[in-house]
Amino acid sequence: MTEQQTIYQEVSALLTKLFEIEPGTISPDARLYEDLELDSIDAVDMIVHLQKKTGKKIKPEAFKSVRTVQDVVDAVEQLLKDA
Repeated sequence: MTEQQTIYQEVSALLTKLFEIEPGTISPDARLYEDLELDSIDAVDMIVHLQKKTGKKIKPEAFKSVRTVQDVVDAVEQLLKDA
């Protein structure tokens, strides 16, 4: 399993656990706000949990352009590479 797949599984599990999103509705191209109905407070919660999981500080700028589940995966992957 690639690092990207591992991160995707973690993000999917987080979305399911935190926001009670049906696993079947989560896909790489699912839009966080429109498709998964997250709001800005949910996004902050997700960032806090990802920071705990990775042990890395996530800069708000890194998440400003995040729109889809895949964007979250890419941002986390980049964060881990920059470490």
